[in-house]
Amino acid sequence: MAEQLYHIRGRQIDRQVINFIEQQIPAYWDKGRSALSRFLCEQWNWRQPNGRLKDRACRVLLLKLEEKGEITLPPRRSVVRRTRKRQVRDDYDGNTSELKGTVSAFRSLTIKMVRHTPDEKIWDNLVDQYHYLGHTPIVGSYLKYMAWLDDRLVACLGWGSAAWKVQSRDRFIGWDEEIRQQNLAGVVNNVRFLILPWIRVDHLASKVLAANIRVLKQDWQQYYNQSVVLLETFVETNRFQGTCYKAANWQMVGSTTGRGKYDRTHQHSQPVKAVFVYPLAKDFRERLGVR
Repeated sequence: MAEQLYHIRGRQIDRQVINFIEQQIPAYWDKGRSALSRFLCEQWNWRQPNGRLKDRACRVLLLKLEEKGEITLPPRRSVVRRTRKRQVRDDYDGNTSELKGTVSAFRSLTIKMVRHTPDEKIWDNLVDQYHYLGHTPIVGSYLKYMAWLDDRLVACLGWGSAAWKVQSRDRFIGWDEEIRQQNLAGVVNNVRFLILPWIRVDHLASKVLAANIRVLKQDWQQYYNQSVVLLETFVETNRFQGTCYKAANWQMVGSTTGRGKYDRTHQHSQPVKAVFVYPLAKDFRERLGVR
């Protein structure tokens, strides 16, 4: 049995796997990294529960192997250069006048899933301009939502695959390494939450979050054929207090170490974040494999 060298994105990587990847790279040198990722996913039958290839996760795997000096990937086919952001009025033709009040003063709060719809481009643009983390492609499974009060767009939310390993979360659930690897797909991460900056409606954030959660479970099941058991999110403590999560009955279970996903030097260079979770079932531990 070949010796395991790495464990990346849930896959065991030994020398035989690395050699196989190296053998494929010359044929994809001019086709690009995306084509290579799709080929490898097909060879490994690496798919999401809904049957889609895990090509984004595969690209992360390849980048990690390149970082470790194991492979040399084909050159990037294009370089994305971020330019000065345009004013939203040049990109978004909705109402940007200030909106004040309380949620109860409006007739309706509507949540719409916008992945693979024309509104996804608006979501990308608004999050890129107004969320402090900007917009970057969400690796793995994800869904995007927009929220309206009556006819006014007020918020953008994004949900994605859970963080691979979080000590405080895993301790709260009761996971060991093996159980976590087997059941991580049951956890979904609130990766973006933006109340548009011209919206000044009291208690809106917690109401939007609760309304989104009510539809997320069914949407995720339909889209990915995967049950959601627990939600998580990470709040930068030097910027926010997590007030809306607390108001929506999320539970703070600890903090991150500040090392980040890809830390290799143990410098703790990333902001410390509070870890919040929200179980969607009373028996969430049993559903996540804890006996």
